[in-house]
Amino acid sequence: MLPYALSIFLSAFLLFLVQPLIAKQILPWFGGAASVWNTCMLFFQTLLLAGYAYADRSVRWLSPGRQVLLHAILLVVSLASLPIVASEAWKPLGEEDPILRILGLLAATIGLPYLMLSTTTPLLQAWYWRRFRSAVPYRLFALSNAASLAALLGYPTLIEPYFGGRDTAYAWSLGYLIFALLCIFAGWKSLRGVSGYPGGAEVGMGRKGAAAAEADRAAGHGRAADAGTVAGHGKAADAGTLAGHGEATGHGTASDPLATRIQWVALSALGSATLLAVTNHLTQNISSVPFLWVVPLALYLLSFIVCFDRPAWYRRRLWGLGAAASLPVMVHYADSLALFQVGGLYALGLFLVCMFCHGELVQLKPHPSRLTGFYLAMSLGGALGALSIAIGAPLMLDGYYELHLTLAAVALMLLWRSLNLRWWWPLGCVTLSAALVLMILEELNDYRLGIREMARNFYGVVRTRDYPSEPGFRYLLHGAINHGGQLQGEDYATMPATYYSPASGYGRLFEALPDTPRRVGLIGLGAGALAAYARDGDQWVIYEINPLVVDLAKREFSFLERMKAPYEIVMGDGRLALERESSRQFDVLAVDAFSGDSIPMHLVTREAMAAYLKHLKSDGVIVFQATNRFVDLKPVAKRLAESFGLQARLVADNPDFDSGPERWFLPTDQIVMTRNRALFEHPAFKDSLPIATRPDVGIYTDDHSNLLRILKR
Repeated sequence: MLPYALSIFLSAFLLFLVQPLIAKQILPWFGGAASVWNTCMLFFQTLLLAGYAYADRSVRWLSPGRQVLLHAILLVVSLASLPIVASEAWKPLGEEDPILRILGLLAATIGLPYLMLSTTTPLLQAWYWRRFRSAVPYRLFALSNAASLAALLGYPTLIEPYFGGRDTAYAWSLGYLIFALLCIFAGWKSLRGVSGYPGGAEVGMGRKGAAAAEADRAAGHGRAADAGTVAGHGKAADAGTLAGHGEATGHGTASDPLATRIQWVALSALGSATLLAVTNHLTQNISSVPFLWVVPLALYLLSFIVCFDRPAWYRRRLWGLGAAASLPVMVHYADSLALFQVGGLYALGLFLVCMFCHGELVQLKPHPSRLTGFYLAMSLGGALGALSIAIGAPLMLDGYYELHLTLAAVALMLLWRSLNLRWWWPLGCVTLSAALVLMILEELNDYRLGIREMARNFYGVVRTRDYPSEPGFRYLLHGAINHGGQLQGEDYATMPATYYSPASGYGRLFEALPDTPRRVGLIGLGAGALAAYARDGDQWVIYEINPLVVDLAKREFSFLERMKAPYEIVMGDGRLALERESSRQFDVLAVDAFSGDSIPMHLVTREAMAAYLKHLKSDGVIVFQATNRFVDLKPVAKRLAESFGLQARLVADNPDFDSGPERWFLPTDQIVMTRNRALFEHPAFKDSLPIATRPDVGIYTDDHSNLLRILKR
């Protein structure tokens, strides 16, 4: 058993480890957007479907020797993809479709290795049965599940904080090489149980009977699925199924009703869609980082392990009631930004919904002779769920509605699955569905209240809203966060407000700078409010990754139109653009590129600082927008400043106005860095604060960062 056990353990571990590993590699290239992870998940789910189909067709259509030969050839060819370090040739230039770019990048970097890993457990279980004619031991299931969870939970807590991404990628590649050799060896050993091969024996007509009996035993035990089999996303393998692969005859050969097959796909799709919708909800307002990717995925995996490895633990009345109770709670808190308080509720809700979906899948499991179709339907559902969130939602919805719609679909599935229960269950589900629809309509009405313009793309939802104050105020929302605004009326149109008031870090800096023409770089346009500080003779360069922001800044606000200095807009990620360009020699470089309230961590690394300083004059100034509900950037910025010989000061502005235009001066934290120490002697900075160094926060790099250590308590 050893070669089978080692191969399965390594495949499950590597399969789950590579998901956050490769996503983190490419995250900086696409603005740190939350949609990067969703697009990666779409790729993983789709390749899992292909991997399971390959395993199934291989065992059905090819002789044992050809199965092993084909798989060995593919494993050897896949080694050409090592090491799994994304080529910089895939870095976007600013005009490409990010979804297609990411899918192409992933296919070129990890496509074939990922496909090979996804086939391992079902294929090796089939080979194991063919050699030994016995059920695959349960400890192989437990081993695979343990490896999957170890990779998921170990990456953000033990690997990412202490090892660089490139080093981890090389270690992963070495592990994959070992896995490939083990898998080929296990395949060769499995041929000893087949007639016509060294050590083989005649099987004869008794094979079908043995397969059918074995399938019946597997069905009786109920251990149909190994969550880690094909990446743990519901593409699990049944020992009996893989043993027989359709060879069982007699009872149970009739096809399943269409309604049942639809439910296989729908339940799997709902679990997958809920996973990605909840993950997207969390990451768009905190930060798109591995920790917030893998915790929901681990809960999703755990529900598979419980439901498929221990079917007796699923009770519809218990888990269905829990899922039903969680739906209105998640809808109610969908607009809450107190994510640390409600994050636990979302984690619990996700687990309860997945337990319901996956538990019902176990209830609908067909006879083992038809389980390959069952698992293929589950694979298809998982891919469709990922497709609906990663691509369907940005293309078809103009706002963040996918979480609400997914929860409404779960309520309808609860109703469908309760129709055969006592009368009060369907009545309760109808009542829940009606109440949930009313709640969702109310939430969506509030979401659109006062909205003038709303649009969505890969980088998120951007809205403009008018507030009926005196004077009037129009502001830009990215997600649920104010990204600057403009006072209405000719007398106030060029007055900087929100995070850019005269007492903010930006206001004090422009007051303290010499009265000479300035070259200013701005990463992140927002509403364009910072342009109010432009003067005749200045030259401004604005870097913006989201074309929707540029469009709305020009159509809904007049800062750019009224700007006194000429400006240039460079489309694409600001850091990548700075790395490509020759030195701009900026006097001021402002880094203000949030997505919702999520901080693109790739903009606060040592490599990013090197790009900034390349474009900065020797006495130039860098300003970091550090206003954030969840993340404390101050110790990170302090380390970066020290490492490059800059002095850093914090400007904390806490205005307190309840009327007039000043009511739109918002509290803000901005960090000002420069080598020009005389700057901080100017009276404008008399209230600026030194920043303390934290011993547990080091210099962030592209390879190494730790969000957990800078979360606000």
